Amino acid sequence: MKVDFNKLDKAFNPRVMAVIGDKKDNNYMWLRANSGFKGKLYSVQIDPREIEGIKALGIENYPSILDIPEPVDFAIVAVPRIVAFKMLADMIKKGVGAAHFFTAGFSETDTEDGREAERQLKAMAEAANFHIVGPNCMGIFSPASGVKQNAMQYSDTIGPVGFISQSGNHAVNFASEAHLHGVEINKVASFGNGTVLDAADYLEYFARDPGIKVIGMYIEGIRDGRRFLKVLRETAAKKPVVIWKGGRSDEGARAISSHTGSLAIPLAIFNAAVRQCRAVTVGRMEDMIDVLKALIYLPEVKGNRVAAVGGSGGGSVAVSDAFAEAGLKLPPFSKESYAEFVSFWINVGGGYKNPVDTYNANRREMKRILDILIRDTNTDNITALFAVMHRGPVGQPPMESQLAPFSDIRQRTSKPVMAIVSSPSDGPSVQAAMELMGNLQAIGIPAFPGMERGALALHKAYEYWHMRE
Repeated sequence: MKVDFNKLDKAFNPRVMAVIGDKKDNNYMWLRANSGFKGKLYSVQIDPREIEGIKALGIENYPSILDIPEPVDFAIVAVPRIVAFKMLADMIKKGVGAAHFFTAGFSETDTEDGREAERQLKAMAEAANFHIVGPNCMGIFSPASGVKQNAMQYSDTIGPVGFISQSGNHAVNFASEAHLHGVEINKVASFGNGTVLDAADYLEYFARDPGIKVIGMYIEGIRDGRRFLKVLRETAAKKPVVIWKGGRSDEGARAISSHTGSLAIPLAIFNAAVRQCRAVTVGRMEDMIDVLKALIYLPEVKGNRVAAVGGSGGGSVAVSDAFAEAGLKLPPFSKESYAEFVSFWINVGGGYKNPVDTYNANRREMKRILDILIRDTNTDNITALFAVMHRGPVGQPPMESQLAPFSDIRQRTSKPVMAIVSSPSDGPSVQAAMELMGNLQAIGIPAFPGMERGALALHKAYEYWHMRE
């Protein structure tokens, strides 16, 4: 079935939405999650024991979607599998734009009964050109319209990230964790079994969406590999695509069949194919968030040579190792840069070889140091190192003075500039580190919680731009 982008528009940006089959046993999770929906929300439920609770939420209930007195753009279906076919028939008759089937019990059960039920669902939908998100998934998160996957998701911030996930758990967790790190969502699709709409359909839709600047994907298996790679190649030529492959181990591959009923793909083959399409691969959710952050905030990364500044003696060694192990280089600076450093450097507890160990005595010269690094011809990128304790950055100067030299650096250089923020793991220190990261990102500098994470993010951004060339 050819994807109809107008129907997907209705799913992500509905004006009228219905939740079918929500129950008190799950605390009316879908009605509560979408209580802030910006359009008109209806309930469909025939059980009289449930209707009173639905009305108490202030939501109109009807015994059938056919009874709703206006066209419905999108529906969330949370009924037992045995009832799903009747609900699909009613939605087709009503002319609903698309539906998310939270309903499970299909091919992921690895039973002939489940596989046959999924074949029937697919045949019914495709005969009517009806677009199903799922089944066995968490569906759609669209902050712009207020369509949510759970009640904790936000609707007041709209960002540049599109995320496509075969796992509902990963979709929900990614949206939450990314938001905490300043990586804001435009649209998320959790598609589960992908019975009617598969990964390639959402990827093609996101490629056409001008509000989505970067795309992340969690993939377990692919039904139509040839089409997926064709769409991936076309999309990656327009905007960055970062892919996290599930089932990289034999154990993970076995788990896939009982999760979404997908056929696992050998990792080496998958990675080689993805790389040929000029997309970037990662292995963890944290890496996905970091790489997307780097691609959002950094300009084109033209080289892998890094100038690091701000660390202590031990920190300078650690950052050198972390960046080298990620495939980056910290080369010596140019002769001209060293001549400038000599003219003012206070040689007490610090040094100006790469990394630049400012210690406390030279920290007051940070703007001058940054200007040297901006002009240095032996480096392509600048990384600033911050160490945070609950009282503030080490050395105790106020956060404002720490940030001041960086306030206009984006206007002073075309070199990518990023920050590494490290802290002890106690609550107040972590909170202070997150605040500092947010302040850095507010002035256009992506900040990462640890050297290894920052190094990987920069390397993957370089990998993307290098492949684009």
